[in-house]
Amino acid sequence: MSVQFKIHQDTIDQVSQKADIVDIVSERVVLRKSGANFRGACPFHNGTNATALTVNPARQMYHCFNCEASGGAVKFLMEIDKRSFSEVVLDLAKRYNVPIQTVEPEKAKEIQRQISHRDRLYEVMALTTSFYQHAVYAPQGRAALAYLTEKRQMSKDTIQKFQLGYAPAGWETLMGYLVQQKQIPISLVEQAGLIVPRKTGNGFYDRFRDRLMIPIHDTRGRVIAFGGRSLGDEEPKYLNSPETELFSKGHVLFAMDKAREAISKSDQAIVVEGYFDAIALHQAGIEQAIATMGVALNADQMKQLLRYTESKNVILNFDADKAGITAAEKAIAGFKDLVFNGTVQLRVLTIPDGKDADEYLKQHSAAAYQDLLKNAPLFLDWQIDQILAGQDLNQADRFQKSSQAIAQLLNNLPVDSFFRTHYIHSSAQKLSQGNSYLALRLEQDLRRQLRNTRWNSNKPAPSLTTTTNALHIAETQLLQIYLHFPQHRAYLYDEIAEEENIEFTQSNHRYLWQVILNLLQENKTSLAPEEPYPDHLVQQLQIFCAETEAVAQQLQHLLWLDENSRIGLLRPQIVVRTAIAKIQYIMCEKHEKDWLDLFKTKDVITNRAFGYECQTKAEEARQRKAEIRKQIEVNYLDLSGTSTNEKNVIEF
Repeated sequence: MSVQFKIHQDTIDQVSQKADIVDIVSERVVLRKSGANFRGACPFHNGTNATALTVNPARQMYHCFNCEASGGAVKFLMEIDKRSFSEVVLDLAKRYNVPIQTVEPEKAKEIQRQISHRDRLYEVMALTTSFYQHAVYAPQGRAALAYLTEKRQMSKDTIQKFQLGYAPAGWETLMGYLVQQKQIPISLVEQAGLIVPRKTGNGFYDRFRDRLMIPIHDTRGRVIAFGGRSLGDEEPKYLNSPETELFSKGHVLFAMDKAREAISKSDQAIVVEGYFDAIALHQAGIEQAIATMGVALNADQMKQLLRYTESKNVILNFDADKAGITAAEKAIAGFKDLVFNGTVQLRVLTIPDGKDADEYLKQHSAAAYQDLLKNAPLFLDWQIDQILAGQDLNQADRFQKSSQAIAQLLNNLPVDSFFRTHYIHSSAQKLSQGNSYLALRLEQDLRRQLRNTRWNSNKPAPSLTTTTNALHIAETQLLQIYLHFPQHRAYLYDEIAEEENIEFTQSNHRYLWQVILNLLQENKTSLAPEEPYPDHLVQQLQIFCAETEAVAQQLQHLLWLDENSRIGLLRPQIVVRTAIAKIQYIMCEKHEKDWLDLFKTKDVITNRAFGYECQTKAEEARQRKAEIRKQIEVNYLDLSGTSTNEKNVIEF
């Protein structure tokens, strides 16, 4: 809708007064109460912070502390829907029953016409839905109803919930109902995608004939399109509505209107391939399921889905046959970057015996399906298994092809992550088929291959880690382990207490550590607690920092541990020793530099004793660095099997 007139300021003021920012934002973002405000994930950038966006009902404003997006209800809708100011104001005026005034009163009729056009399309779709619903219970719809209740084993409640229906076999049945009985202009029915112009002569015919009809809803529950399944041998088996003013298949996910609350509650989204897979899951009480629209998922659809899950946990459940695996790979292609950079915690579920979700639930319980979900592998594990499936690794050409494909896959991962280290190690184990000597050699080869290629990203390959970054990584690992692995808190504290000059140097880390100490003191809990561990600590910190907006952004990577970070910390004791050694190494490096700088700035000719002391201290620091480096190499060997000759694994 293009608005070519100026809206009167009185209308704008009334819309601003009546529009509720919480209602509007909550339609697009899962909001949770936080004191006097509401918080949620920001829909305007790719961040993973589930509390970055603050919505203030008193001021009727929203603000993101990551991307700095802010404004009121009108601006929010303008930004998220990419619509003009006038279009948004008119939409809100209709929603809140605000009379529309323009600077030129003669334009009022034109305004009403443009506003009502989309409403009339929605009305046509609603009438059509009712028509199809009525037809499925009529004698002519007997076969369609039997298909639903007998073959698909759907209850009447499910049929009603999803408004399933039947398109009669006649060429002009629906058109006659809408145009002749309901007096809907034929042009409007065509714009809704329900009829098709005849190729020869004048006139139109129904797009959907003798098909089981599945309405497609927007997130507000309004019907915007249909999917029609043939009941016989007619092709195509599934026929969808064309692109219309209401419907764009690249922006819609089937059943999202019914699934978003369950996705938020379970903190998990299940993506299936077909309409009936999603419907069957909902009928089984697994209501966090949505279906694709016959196209590959794109990044925009995935971002839409991620608004409702804090941990960004998405499970892709496509058919286990070759076509299903191909479809899964195609679906993933549109948002692979979100997976590799850790934004999406993507898992892939392929049901045994090649079944889809609908078929599986006919023979198994919902609890059995939930067990499959729990054991679904991460995307990278699944992808590696697909590469190795059916390959005889004892044949040189097959072995080489498989190892090269795995190296190409792992090259997508950031180079400075234990996540990458984990997959290098596990891939080498799989390729070696249990040969420990071969596994070690393969791991070295994989590291060498990956080190000689650039990280597959739009950004340039990162340089060697700077001292500041090394400190940040090491301190981050120590805090993550203390917070999220309570069984290792006593060990970590003992390690830190036994070492000299071990303290948090990063300001945000020092702040968090002091907050931890204060909370433990208030709770009268030991810093190195014995059983039972205070598992409520992380929750307390999350609440505390969510209320402290200035530090929420800097600490969210510590307080909300994603799957990638958790994998990187699978062996906490070794990670702790390595992190402490890195901090010691950097401190020694600083001492060495300080003594050498002091040597250069003083007159050591007249004060030879002082010059000798500077050189001695610098040499001691240098020797200590060499000892620590050896220890780090040993730790890396324990962690991933890397040879101690691989000097480059230590990133300083």
